[in-house]
Amino acid sequence: MAFKLFELVAAYRKYDPATKSSAEILFLYPGVKAQFLHACAHRLYLAGVPFLPRLVTEIGRFLTGIDIHPGAQIGRRVIMDHGAGIVIGETAEVHNDVLIYQGVTLGGTSLERTKRHPTIESNCVLGSGAKILGNIVVAEGSRVGANSVVVKSVPPASTVVGVPARLVQSGGGVREGEELEHGRLPDPVNQRCFELEARLAVLEARLGLAPPSDKA
Repeated sequence: MAFKLFELVAAYRKYDPATKSSAEILFLYPGVKAQFLHACAHRLYLAGVPFLPRLVTEIGRFLTGIDIHPGAQIGRRVIMDHGAGIVIGETAEVHNDVLIYQGVTLGGTSLERTKRHPTIESNCVLGSGAKILGNIVVAEGSRVGANSVVVKSVPPASTVVGVPARLVQSGGGVREGEELEHGRLPDPVNQRCFELEARLAVLEARLGLAPPSDKA
């Protein structure tokens, strides 16, 4: 656990330009504290200890604002940026080197006692407020736009945005240094508007119609 914690602190230093020291990250960053307490709760959960795992989880949520069920599986170097409002359900799996922004929910859509929460594979970025629901997979190297609602599995190295989330980029993934560049995500609605305007201009030219004046 100590080595995993050291790795996590190093990952935060890499991705957070606001940090001043490793000690600051270790003692003050909610994502680090939440994962440390979750690791304790998860061990108790796997050992079949009653009550205590959920008690540790409640303490962690009170201290950090991050709610991770003790049954969830969290990998190495998972960064929870700010962390407030993050909810991770019982059967969720988060693999290594995942970047999770505040307000993200990894939720379930079934009352069955089966795998009902998502799996987030390595090197993914989950934007602020994203909701990823059900037993689906966000494949390795993918990015989910802020406030998107994902209800279907996402292919590897892809970008999805919207409600419900739609595939807007495939095969590109998240390049080194662009993890924080949420302003550069594709806008499928805006792109579609541009395409329709271009088609309308072609039709007007064929009909010999002058484009409308912008002047009142």
